[in-house]
Amino acid sequence: MFGLVPFAKNIAKSNDDFNKLFDVFNEPFFHEPFAKMNSYVKSFKVDVKDTDNAYELTAELPGIAKENISLDYNKGYLTIKTTTTKSTEEKPAENADDKNEKPQEKYIRRERYVGEMQRSFYIDDIDEKNIKASYQDGILTVVLPKITKEEATTQINID
Repeated sequence: MFGLVPFAKNIAKSNDDFNKLFDVFNEPFFHEPFAKMNSYVKSFKVDVKDTDNAYELTAELPGIAKENISLDYNKGYLTIKTTTTKSTEEKPAENADDKNEKPQEKYIRRERYVGEMQRSFYIDDIDEKNIKASYQDGILTVVLPKITKEEATTQINID
């Protein structure tokens, strides 16, 4: 195919070469050589809100079953830990005798995370016995009631 303007092809090519300089910014930061390192930076988003009588922590944990979430409060630290697993039993296509068995899957690219994620938050002066947590639609909500300190008046005797 040809263009109506003979020199337009050279202009388009030079613009394309210029744009390729900035393609580095569109590529993912971690590639296959750093796949192990990539698993260490997996995390989840959290909001912590200070209300009058409690701290409310909201964490996004989409796709994680409630049974795979661990929530601990120890020495002022609230720790949220999650695990996601994948079945590792895969059979090659030539060994799959039953028609219901899946042949070995060949991935071109695999980005879904399998493993553990953990975050800890220091939240002091909490009524540990009344901490409440709920999990619905991939959102973990933890309410940590503050300890109510009553300021007692002390009578001082004058000598």
